Amino acid sequence: MSEVKGPLILASGSPQRLSLLLEAGFKPEVRVPEIDESMLTGESAKSLVERLAVEKLNAVINDGECGVAADTVVSINEKILGKPGSPEIALEMLQTLSAKTHDVVTGVAVSGPKGRRSLTVTTRVKWRELSKEELVTYIQTGEPLDKAGGYGIQGGGKDFVVSFEGSFDNIVGLPVDEVVSCLSELGCDCSSSF
Repeated sequence: MSEVKGPLILASGSPQRLSLLLEAGFKPEVRVPEIDESMLTGESAKSLVERLAVEKLNAVINDGECGVAADTVVSINEKILGKPGSPEIALEMLQTLSAKTHDVVTGVAVSGPKGRRSLTVTTRVKWRELSKEELVTYIQTGEPLDKAGGYGIQGGGKDFVVSFEGSFDNIVGLPVDEVVSCLSELGCDCSSSF
């Protein structure tokens, strides 16, 4: 089957993922999936994000269409941190991450004319020690509430990071290099730059 030219479908309402794909030369069509994102008992971070990415893809992308879905969590000491949803939970999460190293784990599911595949990408992130005052000030910006682990490295959260190993884009929410590679393998040509 020849490569499909056409829009890439992003199965996500995440402005960060959309922005990353636009920066990479894509012009995605956004379809927001409605799925239950509850964690299953005993589920690991990798299993959770890969399962949710596949469910999101399956919910809004038809066979043969070029599409991508993803889910990201922060994992520290076997504990999974999703989006905090409230300032109190955000503070608890951020205090957990202070002065420690954590993993940002993203599950990616990709569809194309040659099939579908899924994978996970992990980036290790080391934080400096943070005072409660710093964290409260950050939470008051509103940025942490819709971000896995309660921070955005592309925003104010960058000031907390000492170092990271792996994909920067993955910390933002989508490992673009891996996505581009999968799209190519699955027969998609959806951008002007690849």
